Amino acid sequence: MNVWYRREGNVITLILHVQPGAKRSEVIGLHGDALKIRLAAPPIEGRANEALLRFIADNFNVPLRNVELKQGTLSRHKVVLVNGSTLEPESLLISENFFKTK
Repeated sequence: MNVWYRREGNVITLILHVQPGAKRSEVIGLHGDALKIRLAAPPIEGRANEALLRFIADNFNVPLRNVELKQGTLSRHKVVLVNGSTLEPESLLISENFFKTK
């Protein structure tokens, strides 16, 4: 059983460990009970949180309005809700190039 995500109907809850200030945005893999994501945005004035929500929306193929930062506004550990995606979160771990920005 994966503890880093949960699907309840149309809503996917993601448990994330986020590293802002990276060279590019990408999924790294598992970090304990969370999915680790590097973001190419600084942790200043909410820019990393905005970049995270855009990154998740783009890669789950949903509009930005369908992604919500539920917990962790000021923390590296975050809980994000994704509504309406048909993508299985496990696919993030299958292809190393799948969730990278161009």
